[in-house]
Amino acid sequence: MSNQNKKFTIKEFEKALQIGRPPNITKLFPNSKALLVSGKVINQALVDKGCAMTIAANARNNCIIKGALKAAQKANSVLIIEIAKSEGGQNAYCATNFWNIARQIDATCNELQITIPVAVHADHYGIKNADDIETAKTEIPSLFEAGITSIAIDASHMSDAENLLASIELNKYVPKWAGLETEVGEIKGKDGLSTKEEALFLVQGLNANGVFPDWIALNNGTTHGIEASDQGIQVKLTAEIHEALVHYRISGAQHGTSGNSSERLRKIVAQTRTTKANVATALQMVSWGLEVNDFGNAILDGDEFIKVEGEGVTEELWKEMKTYADEKGLKKGNYKKLNLPFENKIMSQPMEIRERMVKRVEDFIYHMLTDVFNAQNSANIAIQNLLKENAFSAGPVISQIENHVEWTPEKIREKASLINSDKGPEGDFDD
Repeated sequence: MSNQNKKFTIKEFEKALQIGRPPNITKLFPNSKALLVSGKVINQALVDKGCAMTIAANARNNCIIKGALKAAQKANSVLIIEIAKSEGGQNAYCATNFWNIARQIDATCNELQITIPVAVHADHYGIKNADDIETAKTEIPSLFEAGITSIAIDASHMSDAENLLASIELNKYVPKWAGLETEVGEIKGKDGLSTKEEALFLVQGLNANGVFPDWIALNNGTTHGIEASDQGIQVKLTAEIHEALVHYRISGAQHGTSGNSSERLRKIVAQTRTTKANVATALQMVSWGLEVNDFGNAILDGDEFIKVEGEGVTEELWKEMKTYADEKGLKKGNYKKLNLPFENKIMSQPMEIRERMVKRVEDFIYHMLTDVFNAQNSANIAIQNLLKENAFSAGPVISQIENHVEWTPEKIREKASLINSDKGPEGDFDD
């Protein structure tokens, strides 16, 4: 019987629960039955399955958390639930934030009797300047104290050299057991596409300094939010970069997933080493009850979103949300700014309304996990790995293969000066 088809006993699950939760989770939730794990556990299970990735669901509201957990449980898939710095940091536009997301996930897992492994990811922890680095030195530890089990240190807004140097400097504040994502190139659509040279520079420099990311995010043709063109993921470019990094045993993190068709996403699964697919805007729109296409983009009637009657929030609440957006001059891509001011109104709706929001998210994610991402039964592999390793950070660990002497700060800046790259236009490209 293969790992992915194995049926686990209650005793085996209890053992996985005992050994599989990292120290911050056991301290925060000592009596919990939720299998919150390191992002490393999630990535390794998908690597072991092969040609599989899972959703990293951006939890802009609690209904998304519930829907994602129910979908993954039904698919028997590992799962990542995340919030980005722009969504849930100090200047958040969502009520879900870095410091309460783990508590929401843990409570919901126990409420719904969820048994699949779940990682809690701090996405796009953006570093744009020296002040951000100093702030991060105290803030990153606070995230792990609050239950985060995986983080993306995203200094891609800076030059190649400063990106690498910031990532090295901040790594000491990330627990060794935690999932780690790095990023080369801001997500700018067709502009500023990442190159093999840039990706190798970042990963080799990290390796030489004892930093071993689980994922790398590229600018491979996507954008955050509503996709305005059909550019989408450049599968061939992604595959070429992943192949160049094969010796470093790093997986891909696909950002901007909402703007891509199932056909293109299946190619990413089959032809690249991607195991993590971020989905934010699509889940927001789905939960609200807006009509979306296969790309996860909301469908417009002229210049207006289409609200599906009897789905998502009530028609009365949607009208109020739309009026507020018009008064504030919010363009369609900035409807994300409705999350915080309408959080309490959304959660105060009748239970049947909230449950239909959850169900819509569940159905959307279940389809992605089983029909597009090939993630079904990956939960069994993750649990088997935990039991086999008898540790909370299962899977092989890459060793240092680059010479540290060749990657000092001075040599990093020298190497970076020789890279020929196009970073694309300046602007705000936050999630």
